[in-house]
Amino acid sequence: MSHPESSSQPSPAELISRLSEQTSRLVRDEFKLARAEMTATVKQGGVGAGLLGAGGVLAAYGFAALIATAIIALALVLPAWAAALIVTAVLFIAAAIAALVGKKKVQDLSLTPERTIDSVQEDIAEVKGQTHHDHA
Repeated sequence: MSHPESSSQPSPAELISRLSEQTSRLVRDEFKLARAEMTATVKQGGVGAGLLGAGGVLAAYGFAALIATAIIALALVLPAWAAALIVTAVLFIAAAIAALVGKKKVQDLSLTPERTIDSVQEDIAEVKGQTHHDHA
């Protein structure tokens, strides 16, 4: 008696077709998951960046309040205009020093990726060396 086993078993072509469909579905689902994760990460990063910005603005206002406090404290021993002038001069001197140091740092930068160029040249030399050995 013959058994109808061959009809219950999928053919190799059917198996390959199913594999292809399932692989495509798996890849699409993984991309959807990755997109959802990246969207959540970007949203969280945006909130974090916003809070950092708010912290920076509040710190700037705090620094301005500290400057006003310094002026008021100096005004206890000097006329208010003199106290404000002294604090303003100190701030401009600090700004000039920071600008000069920053300018020096920027001028010292090299826009040429020297390590990368060296590495590429070494790679080229290595490939040329291999080519010469292969022909010998």
